Formats: sequence, C-alpha cells, structure tokens
Amino acid sequence: MRSRSYSGASNSSTVSDSSSGGSSVRPVHEVRLGRIRAAIWENEGERGTMHRVSVSKSYRVGEEWKETSSFFRDDLPFVAKAIDLCHTWIYETEAAMRGPR
Repeated sequence: MRSRSYSGASNSSTVSDSSSGGSSVRPVHEVRLGRIRAAIWENEGERGTMHRVSVSKSYRVGEEWKETSSFFRDDLPFVAKAIDLCHTWIYETEAAMRGPR
C-alpha cells in the first residue's frame, strides 16, 4: 500500500503547467492500492474547509494509460479500503485543525 500527500503549508498546492499556460490543483492527499487511486480534495467554503474524495482505476490500452471510475467485482475490496483510509485521513486532519478539546 502506498499513500502519497501533496500537502503544503495550507494543505493544498497549485502546480503551474507551462505547456498549457494554466495551473492545476493537486489533491491534498492520495491513497493508492494497486491500480486503485483515491484522491482527497480540499475546498474552502462558508463553513470552513471541506474535503471530497474521487476514486479511479488505471488501466492500459496498448502503450497508453487511461483512467476509469468503473470497477469490477474484484476491485471493490480495494476501493472500499482506499475510501476507508481516506475517511481516516480526513477525520484525523479535521480533528487536528480543530485542536485539542
């Protein structure tokens, strides 16, 4: 299991993409289990920081890598575990942001 975080000082980062002239936002945390990837995104709103999760699976067609949000039966335990790990990360991160009670 490999878990990756792109968090900076504010728990989010923006990366400049010189090839397209724009910038892209990266997830604040990422969980990978085999070809399953769960990315945690951070949004600031009226109620404070909110997190959301997107899940995808990588697959290869010839030499080209693609992603899908559809999963086979045998993928589901990995999807469930990735989502569980995301839930734990979000819960712990939000608890740390609130501080001790």
